[in-house]
Amino acid sequence: MRPRAVALACAVLFAAACTLGAAPEPGPPLPERMADTGGGSQLITAEARRTGSTTGTLTWWDRRGGRWVEAGSAPARFGAKGLAEGAARRQGTDTTPTGLYGLPYAFGIAPGPDGTAYPYRRVTEESWWCQDNASRSYNRWSEPRAADCRASEAEHLITYDPQYTHAMVIDFNYARPVRGRGAGIFLHVDGPGATAGCVSVPEEAMRAVLRWARPERRPHIAIGTASGPTALIRY
Repeated sequence: MRPRAVALACAVLFAAACTLGAAPEPGPPLPERMADTGGGSQLITAEARRTGSTTGTLTWWDRRGGRWVEAGSAPARFGAKGLAEGAARRQGTDTTPTGLYGLPYAFGIAPGPDGTAYPYRRVTEESWWCQDNASRSYNRWSEPRAADCRASEAEHLITYDPQYTHAMVIDFNYARPVRGRGAGIFLHVDGPGATAGCVSVPEEAMRAVLRWARPERRPHIAIGTASGPTALIRY
């Protein structure tokens, strides 16, 4: 056999050996490739493929022995118009804001699942979330609805079933609200389709997250894409 033919045969055999061999080692877990995970020992990542996507994956992680370990995952839904950079997002755009956020408390129409340790507020007939930019209660739970918060600019929480069967408040535009940036961004149970800007998951996944989350471990949620300017590895 000529030298060139021998070299070619060796190359083919090497490629075949690589194909038949063990799968390559996986890279570091996603949180270990992020610049910021919020400083706690629990983290939720909500990742879409690109900003125009309305679906993706929610994963919750524990920090153990100096490493991030996956605790669970579920399919996720995002805004009907995809995702947008949190600092530039505008209210009413049906986009989910990207970024790293705290999770102030949980709430729900139903009681918290057994094992829930996170602060959990039950929804009543008087529970509203104000989205009225002219109200002093903008981007706040209001019970009863504040006099200066128009019903047409607020969510009557008990009417959002199954979405608010269980939910967690995402600290987007919450601590220091900027009028017009957006209000009522939650992690909640799936509805019939894409969201108006929240992140949603199947009910059993939402219940699992509530059983898992511990306030003393300061969980955060990182929302972003697999690549580009809104990639999760930026945060």
